[in-house]
Amino acid sequence: MLLIHGTAGCMSDAAESTVLISTCSTQPGLVPVLKIVCSMGNSTSRLYSVLAKTLSSGAVSQHQDCLEQLDSAQLDPIDPKDLLEECQIVLQKRPPRFQRNFVNLKKNTGSNHRPIRVMQWNILAQALGEGKDNFVQCPMEALKWEERKCLILEEILAYKPDILCLQEVDHYFDTFEPLLSRLGYQCTFFPKPWSPCLDVEHNNGPDGCAMFFLKERFELVSSANIRLTAMKLKTNQVAIAQTLKCHETGRLFCIAVTHLKARTGWERFRSAQGCDLLQNLKNITQGAKIPLIVCGDFNAEPTEEVYREFSNSSLNLNSAYKLLSPDGQTEPPYTTWKIRPSGECRHTLDYIWYSQHALNVNSALGLLTEEQIGPNRLPSFNYPSDHLSLVCDFSFNQDPDRLL
Repeated sequence: MLLIHGTAGCMSDAAESTVLISTCSTQPGLVPVLKIVCSMGNSTSRLYSVLAKTLSSGAVSQHQDCLEQLDSAQLDPIDPKDLLEECQIVLQKRPPRFQRNFVNLKKNTGSNHRPIRVMQWNILAQALGEGKDNFVQCPMEALKWEERKCLILEEILAYKPDILCLQEVDHYFDTFEPLLSRLGYQCTFFPKPWSPCLDVEHNNGPDGCAMFFLKERFELVSSANIRLTAMKLKTNQVAIAQTLKCHETGRLFCIAVTHLKARTGWERFRSAQGCDLLQNLKNITQGAKIPLIVCGDFNAEPTEEVYREFSNSSLNLNSAYKLLSPDGQTEPPYTTWKIRPSGECRHTLDYIWYSQHALNVNSALGLLTEEQIGPNRLPSFNYPSDHLSLVCDFSFNQDPDRLL
């Protein structure tokens, strides 16, 4: 193993970092796998892509565990303030971050424990943003990964989630896992079986769902990677569900992340996927005995059947962002807003569902206003994705069985 200090070729001219070069032993007859981990660069993705193509798919899967272990075991912890400062150096020519405020929703719960902050975000796969999504009002310069990833990281660092649920992650191994593991998160990634990112030239591999939780706050009890089915057929959409134990309270809860099928005309398909996910979650939570939080891009407006399925489920779920409305019953007017060749798209597709008998929503992060988003909509030089991040603070009810 070799540590090289100084300015790495994979980095912005303004930033310096440490480059870790490591080798992982291989079977006889195979070329040793070399991986360079740059804290803020994309050379890792190019190098890993090239090396992966020189090996059989079986060989790649055999070595992936070794590569991941090297990342988390060999890299020292980093201070989030240092990482934020590095991001801000890279972003110094961009407009400042949008200001968003938390709305206090706390009732008198009688709990003195720290709340659990959960962040949900479809971060926009890099391959799709540059190659397929056709954001006609967004300059290609605004989508450059070297800077866009810093905007994503800046948003995460600003809100400091205890649990982070992401969709459309196609830079897990070269960016999010090595960085967030050094910030104290345990990391899990489940790619789509047939990711559309793979159709884009110079892609960084498949996109998928990712989940991160702070190890200082939670212990992993169980984890399930779920490939969703529809009409008894396996689909291209996935979910991750993990049961965690809160160190402070000793309470168990389940956190899940998913990304359902996109596009108009697939409403019944999404409904079937939602039913499959709910059945899996009923089994995992022992029929709502374990509190549940579900984060996701459901690609479904509140008028769709899959939304009604979650609202009416025996798991007794409520959508956290409804609580921001005056009546507490209305979803936000949008969680994604973009302009494509077919026209302007303004939809509510992203949700944080929670067990309303067992959990309270103490606060929720307000959404960007139309004025902040601007006439060219999202993504932009100010904001890295076409979806807004959702952030909620949760606390446990003292008597969860009373409302079940």
